Amino acid sequence: MNDLALSVSDLRAWYGESMALHGVSLHVKQNETVALLGRNGAGKSTTLRAVTGALRSRSGTFLVNGTDIGVLPAHHIARYGLGYVPEDRGIFAGLSVRENLLLPPVWSDRGMSLPEIFTLFPNLEERQESPGTKLSGGEQQMLAIARILRAGPSIILLDEPTEGLAPVIVKRIGEVIRSLKQRGIAVLLVEQNFRFASRLADRYYVMEGGRIVDCFESGEIEARAEQIHELLGV
Repeated sequence: MNDLALSVSDLRAWYGESMALHGVSLHVKQNETVALLGRNGAGKSTTLRAVTGALRSRSGTFLVNGTDIGVLPAHHIARYGLGYVPEDRGIFAGLSVRENLLLPPVWSDRGMSLPEIFTLFPNLEERQESPGTKLSGGEQQMLAIARILRAGPSIILLDEPTEGLAPVIVKRIGEVIRSLKQRGIAVLLVEQNFRFASRLADRYYVMEGGRIVDCFESGEIEARAEQIHELLGV
């Protein structure tokens, strides 16, 4: 399929002697939002870390826009359109908002300018001279997403973007994710908050024990409500 932003096949990963992922396969089409769901410890974050190369003890095939990134050093992968916002956000606490935004290189013409970013995240414009240590959790999450958007990805991996955030910030992040789709940016969203994910995603994968155990489309949610409840405990 040449319309895939991301294709992962037979992904296996290890932490030391312990296997964490057992043959995970998934794909995200261009301009599509896909949610990766599961309980704590299911392997969702490990999947993202393995795809991005942050976890090197892994095997499988990883294609971003048709390019095999599995053989590349982790710091080269962004050039091929893959952006990653980790659960810990990874912002530089000692740098200002503006400095954080200007730090990454811009890899494509999809990269947003500072005015575009400030339109998307007005809070960041107001706080652009503030150091990372002075930002709220919600502002840090906005900054982590904005910094990736400036680099110009075609697909973004978001790891638990709403965890611990106030409802008003969660709502804003949902609006931002919808706007990414309008800009033609694909999203792979790791999320425990099914209610949040159900408003955004086109398709869903469910993980359990380091495996994909189910996959369904957004139109199937109502008919499969009981099964989803059993899998996720929602």
